[in-house]
Amino acid sequence: MVYLKRKYHMDQVAAVNLINIFSGVSNFGPLFGAFLSDAFIGRFWAIAIGSFASFLGMLALTLTAWIPELTPPWCPYNDQKTETIGPQQLGSCGKPSGPQVGFLILSLGLLSIGTAGIRPCSIPFGMDQFDHTTEEGRRGINSYYNWYYTTFTIVVMLTLTVVVYIQDSVSWVWGFGIPASLMFCSILLFFFGMRLFVCIKPQGSIFSSIFRVFVAAYKKRRLELPHQGVDKGVYYNPPPSGILESVLPLTHQYSLFNKAAIIQEGEMSSDSTPTLGSKWSLCSIQEVEQVKCVIRVLPIWASGIICFTSAAQQSTFAVSQAMIMNRHIGPNFEIPPGSISIISMLTIGVWVPVYDRFVVPALRKVTKQENGLTLLQRMGIGLAFSALSMVVAGLAELKRRNTANVDQQRLSVMWLAPQLVMLGLAEGFNFIAQIEFYNKQFPENLRSLATSMFFCTIAGANYLSTAVVSLVHKFTGEPDWLTNDLNHGRVDYFYYLLAVMGLLNFIYFVLVARKYQYKGTNAHVDGKSNVADIELHLVKH
Repeated sequence: MVYLKRKYHMDQVAAVNLINIFSGVSNFGPLFGAFLSDAFIGRFWAIAIGSFASFLGMLALTLTAWIPELTPPWCPYNDQKTETIGPQQLGSCGKPSGPQVGFLILSLGLLSIGTAGIRPCSIPFGMDQFDHTTEEGRRGINSYYNWYYTTFTIVVMLTLTVVVYIQDSVSWVWGFGIPASLMFCSILLFFFGMRLFVCIKPQGSIFSSIFRVFVAAYKKRRLELPHQGVDKGVYYNPPPSGILESVLPLTHQYSLFNKAAIIQEGEMSSDSTPTLGSKWSLCSIQEVEQVKCVIRVLPIWASGIICFTSAAQQSTFAVSQAMIMNRHIGPNFEIPPGSISIISMLTIGVWVPVYDRFVVPALRKVTKQENGLTLLQRMGIGLAFSALSMVVAGLAELKRRNTANVDQQRLSVMWLAPQLVMLGLAEGFNFIAQIEFYNKQFPENLRSLATSMFFCTIAGANYLSTAVVSLVHKFTGEPDWLTNDLNHGRVDYFYYLLAVMGLLNFIYFVLVARKYQYKGTNAHVDGKSNVADIELHLVKH
């Protein structure tokens, strides 16, 4: 955000939308990466190719800061020491040319390709290293999610402090060059360890299997469902293939898809295998239940989009606010505006280990559930914090605006801390629970898709944020709420709008969560169900 405004002279809405579009593409990319890794190249090579693309993207981004011809001419009004940039001053700065914007988009595109390979495969590849058939392996998997996210958060904290400080106070070239160098070192480390890794071979594209179930169910839509088809051999139910694949029992929810597994005359050969002509008309019970797993998760998945929409503001409008606030700590040090979201990262880094080691054991005594709270309960708490954080953000912006306009003073940037702490708690509850929820509710051979679902939530939030920002910018008068001069805008109204959306989203989540049916069960999970017993059954299964 700071780089686009200072080096490329973009106005606020254009910079926010470019960031959201780039993030959206990066987070939809994992779907394509999951398809390639599962069908053709495997998770190891997907991560390797993604790492190379990320390195090239960082290298190209470094060149934009290094070579003057790749950015607009220097403008004194956008110098990093300038505290405020008025709309007239900003308009006097030269805009980037087509080739300059094109090279910037090229660098961001390479980074998006990198995320397409790394993001859907890093967590499943790590889980592949555990033996899920042993008690020790299962314990390792249960702790893996929290510690993966904690480690990731620590790395982001270093980025938002050390690297951002170098970018803001030393040089953009060094600020981009250091991550590019570290990316190159990570590639070397990754290949040095390839002899130690457990690498699962690609099992084929799950997307074609999902599509086949829809086609077969449509072809057999007029068939009647048998009452005891499994016992009589009416359903196609071969032994599972793949060393990690567990058996999913036939369920009655979405029973219209069960018709895809009904065996009709001419669909089975003499050796009890499907005939060549029945590929698109006969599916196994396992394939049918995999499709049901995806369908069941979709309503829960949709609820995360607005939660991420609120979280996305800490890297856009919160940064714009920080640029015109008092960021001094002592007489000689000034917090870089891009480092402000470190507060939410610190919250996650502190909260997650505390929750894992202290809060869960205490909750376990109260709720009598092995994990303290269910995954859906943790997600709901995160949604509540997300909506509340936008209310607090609106109040803080109102205070900042009044202080600037009435008292002619700059408010301390620490007034942004409460909303960022709440966003950190929202991430600590909702985001981690989402990752674990998708991976546990999808079969083992769908883990890459499960991880991609999480990032598709972020992508949906980025595009929703782009749409909301564009509509608010267009229809909220002159000057609009999101004008370049925040002191004459009403960003607080924008935050209140997100808070209302968050409240409606929380109500929607409660409704769909009460009706959610866990994988491998025919019982609906509601407030009276023993969720811990169901989850324990699934672990044993």
